[in-house]
Amino acid sequence: MAFIAGPLPQRLKLVHGSGAVAFGIKDSGFSFFLLPFYNLVLGVDAGTVGAALATALIVDAMVDPLIGHLSDRTYTRWGRRLPWLYLAPIPLALLWTLLWSPPFTGTPGYWDILALAVGVRLLLSACEVPSVSLVPEITDDYDDRTTLFRYRFLSGWLGGLLMMVMAFSVFLPTPEAQLRPEGYAEYGIFGAALMALAVIGSAAGQHSTVAHLPPLKPPPFSLRGAFAEIFDAFREKAFLIFAVGGLAIYVAQGMTFSITQYVNLYVWQFSETAFMFYPAVLFLSVVLMFLVVGPLHRMWGKPKSAAVGALAGLALYFTPHALLLAGLWPETGTTTSTAILFVFLIFANTASVISIISATSMVAEIVEAFEERTGKRAEGTFYSGNWLVQKCATGGGILLTSLIVQSIDLAPGTAQADVAQGTVRQLVWLYMITSTLLMLVAAYWLSRFPITREQHEARVAARRLRETGKEDDPIGDAVRADPDAHTITP
Repeated sequence: MAFIAGPLPQRLKLVHGSGAVAFGIKDSGFSFFLLPFYNLVLGVDAGTVGAALATALIVDAMVDPLIGHLSDRTYTRWGRRLPWLYLAPIPLALLWTLLWSPPFTGTPGYWDILALAVGVRLLLSACEVPSVSLVPEITDDYDDRTTLFRYRFLSGWLGGLLMMVMAFSVFLPTPEAQLRPEGYAEYGIFGAALMALAVIGSAAGQHSTVAHLPPLKPPPFSLRGAFAEIFDAFREKAFLIFAVGGLAIYVAQGMTFSITQYVNLYVWQFSETAFMFYPAVLFLSVVLMFLVVGPLHRMWGKPKSAAVGALAGLALYFTPHALLLAGLWPETGTTTSTAILFVFLIFANTASVISIISATSMVAEIVEAFEERTGKRAEGTFYSGNWLVQKCATGGGILLTSLIVQSIDLAPGTAQADVAQGTVRQLVWLYMITSTLLMLVAAYWLSRFPITREQHEARVAARRLRETGKEDDPIGDAVRADPDAHTITP
């Protein structure tokens, strides 16, 4: 049974969501600042940075599902998730600091970046996977799960945007400062402290609710058995459909975030003031998402909301770029240009985040479908899969950005006023084409997600009947006869 049977307390929503601040800090740093820092500031070839981050994903592919699986099997009087949330944040904070102040002599190389990236990613998994896996455990209500994810996304974005505000107002306040390493070191220290505080504070705030001895003690661990169970979970049809659509939309998001510094600096010619207001624009879009995603899920359900959000975000985001290429946009760098762009960005980012939160929330419903087929709960395994998809996407997005930057021959340290117009047009075209293809794939597959609200609620009702010991379970029999949300293999 879920920890909370009725309405969720407001305090629990806030405390649980606050744990996602660490993810927001990492996502903002990796997506907005990591590639420019190593490429434009430290002089590392963009291809080398992209290759190191892409290689780190191979390690993630092997280890992340094990983290989720081990989280599912953790058996303590504090439950399955809390021990991870108390232990992992401190080494994470240390490695995050080193990522922005590399402890190497000279220019960092491929192996240096790889080591730091792998350490940060794996330790963040050890925080984020157990934290987000609590959602299906706290409540089995379709809409309340969306509510918890709304607070997680709001907190994650607040963490990331706070770091952007601090970066553009304190650590990297001018285009010139963004090309010097000292500010990035301070950025890393501040973010590390905030990460540790958020994760440990969230765990402590939920302790009284989720700290219970699990009902079943898992059998002894074996690596072969672990991968067998992971494979069994990942072949669930609903998860595979989510993974394809989620991967596409997360890659598009990862590329958008990592290319944003290049686009804002060289395409839209942002001033210092524009850089300072940019986080506020993103914050407004996330607040708007927080207000509308719940009603959208009640009206359309999660799959349709995800697909429509992806397409709407694509159209709204690239309208200014298309007008710029057509010569119908005000002169870039002016107040008029920036103000109009900000209006488009507010609604474009709102739609995109609605799509992403809808996709992430879908994973919670896969838990009951898998439990119905196997009798096992695997929240950590499925959310490690979701986390793996997101991290692959972030790395893939950075890799695509690095390839685009290499193809337009943008030299490290190029000043804002020195970039050629031909280079700007190449950057915009490549960015638009790649993002369009990714978002179309995302919208198609997310719209085909096979678990509806009605199917989920029927599964929950059937599980409750089984838990009360009633043998006659026609609802459960009817749901089990529907193969749509189950495995694609016999």
